[in-house]
Amino acid sequence: MEQDTLIPDLFKTQFKKIVAVLIKLFGLDHIEIAEDIVSETFLLAAETWGKKGLPENPQAWLYKVAQNKTKDYIKRNMLFHNKIVPDLNLASPSEEIKELDLSEQHIADSQLQMVFAVCHPSIAAEAQIGLALRILCGFGVEQIAEAFLTNKETINKRLFRAKEKLREEQIKIEFPHVTELPKRLSTVLTTLYLLFNEGYYSSSTKEILRRELCMEAMRLTLLLLSNESTKQPATHALMSLMCFHASRFDERIDESGSIVLYKDQDKTRWNQSLIQMGEYHLNLSATGDTLSKLHLEAAIAYWHSQTEESNEKWLEILKLYNLLLQIEYSPMAALNRTYALAQTDGVKKALVEAEKLPLKQFLMYYMLLGELYSQCDEKKAEVAFRKALNLSKTDNEKNIILKKLETLSALN
Repeated sequence: MEQDTLIPDLFKTQFKKIVAVLIKLFGLDHIEIAEDIVSETFLLAAETWGKKGLPENPQAWLYKVAQNKTKDYIKRNMLFHNKIVPDLNLASPSEEIKELDLSEQHIADSQLQMVFAVCHPSIAAEAQIGLALRILCGFGVEQIAEAFLTNKETINKRLFRAKEKLREEQIKIEFPHVTELPKRLSTVLTTLYLLFNEGYYSSSTKEILRRELCMEAMRLTLLLLSNESTKQPATHALMSLMCFHASRFDERIDESGSIVLYKDQDKTRWNQSLIQMGEYHLNLSATGDTLSKLHLEAAIAYWHSQTEESNEKWLEILKLYNLLLQIEYSPMAALNRTYALAQTDGVKKALVEAEKLPLKQFLMYYMLLGELYSQCDEKKAEVAFRKALNLSKTDNEKNIILKKLETLSALN
């Protein structure tokens, strides 16, 4: 592999791992120190490898340099311990800190403990996702800003406030106590769910689907599943949900980069391996005695992954949406339910339900109304699609709606 591609690839995979280990060593008060050491390590790699060529084992080289830079940092600061960093209570590196533990197991443990620290309930959900992207996923501030449709200054301020909250609350990098684990795990799963959704239903003006966000959410969920304490039914349910959605990645966008609606996708091109993995985790999620929102959404995604269109399929989806709305009502879930209702009970009944929903400011609401009305009232369908057009923010959204309007015009 060429240096031009190797260093970026290693940065994507190794930056977050080394940072997690160093934050575990230094504590949450010194996140910036950890990030600086790892950044300097990669900068030295770019300079050294450019002059001398690639080392025999690039990953081992990075680990060794990171270890040496960590020792150097600790030695320097131990000399001025009382004046510079009085709260950094570390033993002498020459005596006790002989090696920086960058073993696979220690990296996994450090990352898993960081997941719980970053997703602490005292931190706002939006800030949790930002911290997760920065610390756990190794995303740059510019990438995070793009994900949130904002600028770097806003993200820097948001991350600063979140880090300050970590310090104020004296949040420790550790597994929650067994009595706190269910609640804390629920918060973590919600954050990973939102992270995946931001990738799958990207609000970015440049990309409809941001696979790297989805892949990171799946990677962190697998990390939770690798530990006995966090390998819970709800974790399996989240992994199942992600797998079913990810199975349609290749069909969700056409060659021009426009989104392909579910009913127009080529179902033969869905990734069957991911569907099977989703079924595997869905079965494991059924081992508990709790029925959560994640369980129901995973089950709905399962039925959507079934290629054969049948009344049974939509009846099952409708039943699941009914249960979901009882457990945790949301207008968007109610909106999705109306599509299933149209498949089972007809468009007119679905429209009666849809018109009641308080979603008049959402594009997807008018998109669904347009779809339903196009089957029974073309004038009302046009009105709905034009309202959707006024709410659209991206070129892809506009293109989809304009195509719908063209189709309606051709019918008149």
